[in-house]
Amino acid sequence: MAEASKVIHIRNVGQEIAEADLLQLMQPFGTVSKIVMLRAKNQALLQMQDIHSSVNALQYYSTVQPSVRGRNVYIQFSSHQELTTDQSSHGRNSDQDSEPNRILLATIHHMMYPITVEVLHQVFKAYGFVEKIVTFQKSAGFQALIQYQSRHEAVEAFGALHGRNIYDGCCQLDIQYSNLSELQVHFNNDRSRDFTNPSLPTEQRPRPSQQGFPDPGSLYAFQQPGAPFAQMGRAAMIAAAFGGSLPPGVSGTNERCTLIVSNLNTDQTNEDKLFNLFSLYGNIVRIKVLRNKPDHALVEMADGFQSELAVHYLKGAMLFGNKLEVNYSKYPTITPSADAHEYANSSLNRFNSNVVKNYRHCCAPTKMIHISALSQDISEDAILTHVSEHGSVVGTKLFEVNGKRQALVLFETEEEATEALVSKHASSLEGNTIRISFSQMQSI
Repeated sequence: MAEASKVIHIRNVGQEIAEADLLQLMQPFGTVSKIVMLRAKNQALLQMQDIHSSVNALQYYSTVQPSVRGRNVYIQFSSHQELTTDQSSHGRNSDQDSEPNRILLATIHHMMYPITVEVLHQVFKAYGFVEKIVTFQKSAGFQALIQYQSRHEAVEAFGALHGRNIYDGCCQLDIQYSNLSELQVHFNNDRSRDFTNPSLPTEQRPRPSQQGFPDPGSLYAFQQPGAPFAQMGRAAMIAAAFGGSLPPGVSGTNERCTLIVSNLNTDQTNEDKLFNLFSLYGNIVRIKVLRNKPDHALVEMADGFQSELAVHYLKGAMLFGNKLEVNYSKYPTITPSADAHEYANSSLNRFNSNVVKNYRHCCAPTKMIHISALSQDISEDAILTHVSEHGSVVGTKLFEVNGKRQALVLFETEEEATEALVSKHASSLEGNTIRISFSQMQSI
């Protein structure tokens, strides 16, 4: 296999396969920042936002044959590390060449939540007066026609919104110009609306929201033109991060933030090592080892979903020779005290930034760790010396992403990798404070 790259090479891309089909294929793994259709060769190049997204995609499709419109396509890393194109918004090269028109046709890809007329109006009205909206379901997916008062407004909306997400990480807008001259609207409801004629009948048939999450109508928060898009709500981020469905056994509705962790190795475990492990699944508020039961600890996380992820992935994990028991505590919070360690303001909390990426990388302990924030002149020998005391190292790989040195270290067992992570995350190596997480790759 070629060296890992943000750029993915797809072969056997038939003429019937559109750019939007390939976007749907790859978007569960992250944002597609650029796409180039090589029609003459029946191939395509897609650039993911980061290398972790492309690695996750290839790892998944190494076990599942990807198929688009009934045709098997073949995916591998490209020899290119970066696509340099002169394409329009987000580097995307549109397949459509229709003349600009005041009516836009929008297709919603990777749709995690129902999209109503109200949501679309909130998005598109920032660029001009929206006269009419009609939504419908087609083989290409959920689509909408949006009619502006003028062609100039539609052109501005097209330039600003094509390729953007309605919610953070999902519901991507794929926009082209319609060849219609006027929309016919017969009802004002959640599927169609004539904003110039509010007296039309409703014939309302409400749509259910996705179970377990707030109604998405309450999530949209678009800013004015020229400003960056606002975050579209935690529920949408979570759904996007996990490819549209939560891991089996995770409900997403838990509200208990504090966990009780038992069967700890009292000689080798402390609050900082527990922080290094549990912070993989969410931000940590505080941790307290129980003095009357030193093999027990309370871990308070930032919210119930993050604590549910920790229970899901860490229950039964091995740490320093002991099998961890992780359950919800009867205490809603940990009372601040001299023997409770505070982490709420720690810069080492992983979910202060790149939230979607961190959710996407949540997993049970694996045999491989990923090390980042390394010095530019670090050697594999230095890395090996730093972590090998924790177990038998099967292999190492040092590589560079966007000019930053990173490494993969494969141990013989998950327990050895876990010990290395909890002991060496946030440690100093050649003057740098390194960061360690589990990698979902199976081999180096």
